[in-house]
Amino acid sequence: MNYMLSILAQATGGVPAGGTQQSAAATFFPFALILAMFAFIFMTSRSQKKREKKERETMFSSMSKNDRVLTIGGVIGTVISVKDNEVVLKVDESTNTKMTFLKTSIQRIITEEQPIGA
Repeated sequence: MNYMLSILAQATGGVPAGGTQQSAAATFFPFALILAMFAFIFMTSRSQKKREKKERETMFSSMSKNDRVLTIGGVIGTVISVKDNEVVLKVDESTNTKMTFLKTSIQRIITEEQPIGA
């Protein structure tokens, strides 16, 4: 609204009654501040995603036989073999049931420091 009043004041050669004339910098400042906040949020989230991707790649490369893992679907099993994109898990000891999963479906490796509920 103030911006429109300043344009009107410049066009008519005077300041309208009750209005104030603002500089272009004062009008532009709130937009620049909002743009800077969005840029900061974007850069922060981007660096966090890169860090998470690197951690997942490290987890996939360190996965080996006899590791206990948790899949995205909630299946807990022991790694039998690791191939290029696949992981074979033993999910039942009594019936020797094995299932094949994509590596990307592994959520995390279960360690004694990080129990399942954590």
